Amino acid sequence: MIHEIINFLQVNPNLGTAGQPRRDQFTEIKAAGYEVVINLALNTSTDAILDEQALVTGLGMDYIHIPVVWEEPTVRDLERFFKVMAQNQARKVFVHCAMNMRVSAFIFLYQVLQLGVPAEIARQALLQIWEPNHTWQTFIEDRLNLR
Repeated sequence: MIHEIINFLQVNPNLGTAGQPRRDQFTEIKAAGYEVVINLALNTSTDAILDEQALVTGLGMDYIHIPVVWEEPTVRDLERFFKVMAQNQARKVFVHCAMNMRVSAFIFLYQVLQLGVPAEIARQALLQIWEPNHTWQTFIEDRLNLR
């Protein structure tokens, strides 16, 4: 079941997030109707699948890799993520990283800065996954302060 993927969270009907799926779980992602897989983890992240792109595209889904360095998320990474999300807004999208921490922070910022979701509502999904550490909390606050 897709709900067995580590830290899986159904954000809305067209957006699911999680930590790193196992190889066999990509079939479940496809069966759940997802059309696009976005990976924010590095190829060196915990349990990374080096041929993930071939695996995902072989199942008929689109694959986008935006490697975000855990210790140093950048505005450039976030802007690329926003662009990819905008390009795929009419599709069912599955976004993952190693543990759904990078993803939950990016999704929080996407919801608030791009979709206009109130921060207190968007924060509920973020906090279901984790309480951001200093690096990520600073990154989030810096982005929110620029709006």
